[in-house]
Amino acid sequence: MCGAPVQTQTLPAGVDVEKETVITGRVLAADGQPIGGAFVRLLDGSDEFTAEVVASGTGDFRFFAAPGDWKIRALSSSGNGTATVKPTGAGVHNVDVTVGQE
Repeated sequence: MCGAPVQTQTLPAGVDVEKETVITGRVLAADGQPIGGAFVRLLDGSDEFTAEVVASGTGDFRFFAAPGDWKIRALSSSGNGTATVKPTGAGVHNVDVTVGQE
């Protein structure tokens, strides 16, 4: 069993979005339906692996990161997808990843 925290759109109690940078989103199929169980990777600006979580049954994922350039890569049995996000400061930064056959 993965030791990653449960992934939901609701942030855990105690998260101060005035001080923390949160990257959150959903893994979606081309038709907009959520893809649960996808492996979601956080890559830094030079494409180096930083973290990985498993998307919830509703496709939700969340990372706590620093401001900067980030790539989100989703790997699933339905295909793979990539999205970028560039948070400039604290707060919740939403990015969805659409997967297809790559």
